[in-house]
Amino acid sequence: MSEGPKIHRVTEPLLWLIPLLLSALGTVMIASTTSGLSLGEGGSPYAMGMKQLRSLLVGLGGMVGGYAIPTSQWRRWSGGLWILAWGVTAATLLPYFGVSAGGAQRWVQLGPLRFQASDLLSLAAVLHVARKISEEEVPRRKVFFRVSLIAILSMVPLLLQPNMGSALLVLALVMGMYVERHGWRYPLMGGVMGVLPLALLVVWQPYRMRRFWGWLNPWSDPLNTGFQIIQSLVAFANGGVWGLGVGHGLQKLQYLPESHTDFIFSAIGEELGLVGTLGVLGLFIMWAWRARAVYLPLRGTFEGTLVWGLALTVLLPVVINVGGVTKIFLLTGLPLSFVSYGGSSLVMMWVRVGMLLRLTRDSREGRRLPGWTTEGKKALP
Repeated sequence: MSEGPKIHRVTEPLLWLIPLLLSALGTVMIASTTSGLSLGEGGSPYAMGMKQLRSLLVGLGGMVGGYAIPTSQWRRWSGGLWILAWGVTAATLLPYFGVSAGGAQRWVQLGPLRFQASDLLSLAAVLHVARKISEEEVPRRKVFFRVSLIAILSMVPLLLQPNMGSALLVLALVMGMYVERHGWRYPLMGGVMGVLPLALLVVWQPYRMRRFWGWLNPWSDPLNTGFQIIQSLVAFANGGVWGLGVGHGLQKLQYLPESHTDFIFSAIGEELGLVGTLGVLGLFIMWAWRARAVYLPLRGTFEGTLVWGLALTVLLPVVINVGGVTKIFLLTGLPLSFVSYGGSSLVMMWVRVGMLLRLTRDSREGRRLPGWTTEGKKALP
């Protein structure tokens, strides 16, 4: 008679320690890059840094909440959570709910609470897609249709805000999750068919075309479309190998716009140098390595697909943000995970950490998952 699975009291502390280090670094850099702005508004030079610190404390509470809820409940609630998140995102387009800033209407105001709805929608989409992909005895073509429908419907309110960066992120997340379970065939076919609509979206809005040409050759218009990327590259050049030191950066003095949000990696490059930027990238790589350790024993299950999706929601924005500020990719406005200024983004990132820790515990305890033996190994077909 089987004694059942052994319970291992092994955790993955790096899954939360690394985000804590990144969040602490982000708080310090936000305080450094916004000190002049805060003083100019008559406040403390550390006002925005303290605000980010409060968001971090809320985020740690969100981590506890994400850990406390069983994975089976997330799966059961996935459809309702996605519909709720979609409705909240659509509410940004309505008067009295939506808040406009920077030419876009991406925030929801509920009394004193203000947050960016796309942060909630991307997490809810990952949950629901993981459920749909994991449904048994459903043909791949049907699965692809279902998850594509979720992606398209999720993108509609984001494109209307407009928030093309988050819309493309949701699409990349959904396709990345499908590939993990069912291969590249249908996503590649869909990608070829989607090139024309994507090109039309860019051409349709003149400001997107200007940004595209500014990315290709920023020095052709250095005071307008090329200004941000040029100043970002100047920040990296100023920092050299060791950096100018925390608080001694020059680009934050009205040269580099949004140095505490979209361009915080550039600010790190200037104040902490190449050593600092490589250190940040090294932390993300180490975090990905530990997330992979959680994913492998769960591969082929809903839980494994969810780990994959959650890891993508953390790492894809890093790739896109770093690529954007170094002129590898077109700038999209996506924040650097755990580091950039933004309360809703930081809180939702920590909820993901809590969910991953819960999945880690389930994996280490060798719980009986669909298609798995009591020893935690995948059953033979």
